Amino acid sequence: MPTSGWILSGVRTPFVKAGSLFRKVPSYELGRIAAAETIARADLDPGRLDEVIFGHCAMPAEAANSSRIVALRAGVPERVPAFTVHRNCASGMEAVASALYRIASGDASLVLAGGMENMTQIPLQFVPEYAEWLEGLMRAKTPVAKLGQLTRFKPAMLAPRIAIAEGLTDLVCGLNMGQTAENLAKDFRIGREEQDAFALRSHQLAIAAKERLREEIVPVFAAPKYEVVRDDVGPRDGQTLEALAKLKPYFDRRNGTVTVGNACQVTDGAAALLIADDATAQGWATPPLGRIRAFAFAGLAPSHMGLGPVYAMAKALDRAGLTLDDMDLFEINEAFAAQVLGCLAAAKSDDFAKRELGRDRALGEIPMDKLNVNGGAIALGHPVGTSGARLLLTALHELRRRNGRYAMATLCVGGGQGAAFVLERA
Repeated sequence: MPTSGWILSGVRTPFVKAGSLFRKVPSYELGRIAAAETIARADLDPGRLDEVIFGHCAMPAEAANSSRIVALRAGVPERVPAFTVHRNCASGMEAVASALYRIASGDASLVLAGGMENMTQIPLQFVPEYAEWLEGLMRAKTPVAKLGQLTRFKPAMLAPRIAIAEGLTDLVCGLNMGQTAENLAKDFRIGREEQDAFALRSHQLAIAAKERLREEIVPVFAAPKYEVVRDDVGPRDGQTLEALAKLKPYFDRRNGTVTVGNACQVTDGAAALLIADDATAQGWATPPLGRIRAFAFAGLAPSHMGLGPVYAMAKALDRAGLTLDDMDLFEINEAFAAQVLGCLAAAKSDDFAKRELGRDRALGEIPMDKLNVNGGAIALGHPVGTSGARLLLTALHELRRRNGRYAMATLCVGGGQGAAFVLERA
């Protein structure tokens, strides 16, 4: 079953550092803003939509199917169904893939897909023992029984479980995402200086691209002060190698090289895209952003999850009938500098290709002048449920500006997966 399709248009919110301007804006409100703006810019009757699909990793308790909340609050009619998907960092791409499957099956011709995340609002949780104690207190019927239960309280019950930290730690290999990046730094002998230089490049390119990135951003009036947020907050104009060099390793404090400066920023944000079949795209009033030529997801060892893009790119390129040399542009999500640099090294390694990909030769070289030319997640940030959709949107806008034909958008996925989309500007 062919699973190609078109991205007609899209928009995203600014990406904002966790704990700052979007701390009072729920993830589903960020999603609503992106969805409503995408519909408005397209001058679309939302009744034409067949489905709404958003990726979301940390769905809040009050919005279990957060895509449905986004759809209804964005003015999509009640008769249009919606569902939420979760593939860790690739959730935004999974939403687009799910839209393509709907289109390929004939169930849909026009789908609103995207991703959302407010990492600030990922909650602290209490240990199960505290919940059991509270339940016992509620069930106590007499003053004596209540007093007895109160005496069983232990202060240690109030020690919080930090949900974001647990969510970024793999349950199978026992490593957090930063520790998996340390593995790649060691395997590919990627030094601290090289990582910091890559991080600096991300900030410099993002600062230079500020006006270009505004093409894909909708300004947000953020509560409680309702100050306008027009641009991504993460890029630092004055970033220097000297400042980056002063940061201590964060995940392996004795022998590590990965710091908060050469890792992605924890951020809040949302993105939305209109996904369509051929007939809808041909009849669209404005030129589509581009076509999804092929896509793929791949699995690998969780302890080396950062190499996921290489595994996924190999599959996606085969499905598209193309090679890395055909690509005019690359967007690789910058979870960590070591992770992206590891992918570059693995992609051009014949030994890696034979050992891990079952190929006779390396995928090829990814030129730096084609990679993340507007900066990446080290500067822009990585709201996990959103980033996959953001990569597609950014790549297609830049492909148009460069009058290129093909782009690769890819990211690594916590748990040991990769996702890759081959985009075509027709």
